[in-house]
Amino acid sequence: MAKTAIITGGSRGIGRALSLKLAEMGYNVVINYRSTSSKVLSDELAKEIEEKYGVKNLVVKADVSIYEECEHLVSETVKVFGDHIDCLVNNAGITNNCNFIDITKEAYTRVINTNLMSFLHMSHLVLPYMVNHSDKDHQCNIVNTSSVGGLTGVINQADYCAAKSGVIGLSRALALEFASRGVRVNTIAPGMIMTDMLRGVNQDELRALAATIPEGYIGDVSDIASALEYILKATYLTGQVISPNGGFVLQ
Repeated sequence: MAKTAIITGGSRGIGRALSLKLAEMGYNVVINYRSTSSKVLSDELAKEIEEKYGVKNLVVKADVSIYEECEHLVSETVKVFGDHIDCLVNNAGITNNCNFIDITKEAYTRVINTNLMSFLHMSHLVLPYMVNHSDKDHQCNIVNTSSVGGLTGVINQADYCAAKSGVIGLSRALALEFASRGVRVNTIAPGMIMTDMLRGVNQDELRALAATIPEGYIGDVSDIASALEYILKATYLTGQVISPNGGFVLQ
């Protein structure tokens, strides 16, 4: 029986690479997106997944910062794939990049709600569908996307760093609580990864950015997908932070 995975923010950038990796590993993939602009990307990704890997998929629009919309995402998943959810990848995230004096309450609340509260919402809703089916021979997984910003401070990113640090704390607590019930919980904390945001940066600035990384280059989304694959296969791994960052931050 094919396994089922839900990924939030799964249509572009790192999320897209993680969605493809899940499909490559044989999971039926539930791709969540929020904005209208991501609808086309999600549909194109769903078609690619089906054609390339032959697994089933489902595209669901939901603002995962809102609990009721998370309920909709999970209920749609259960409706299509049944009440056995094997993997949850909490990946949705946004950033403000604003100094903390000028940032508005609404702006930093939006970041906290998307980058941290959505992880609580989705984990709270999905875990009942994991613990009822998991055991020592069939593990379920929650994989949370944090950031090197959750491991160290970043200027003009106080809200982002707070949320990403919270993700690590959440992961560790859930790992301890559910280890005996067949659910592993781990975190990926990406460093600087080449996404659309970095592609739009001045090339001189990009080279200067790469020079700050000990390995000398900016990572690719495939590096994060490889970390996901490792976590899902590493059956003795839980409560850990895997940070593909080229040596930029040492734990």
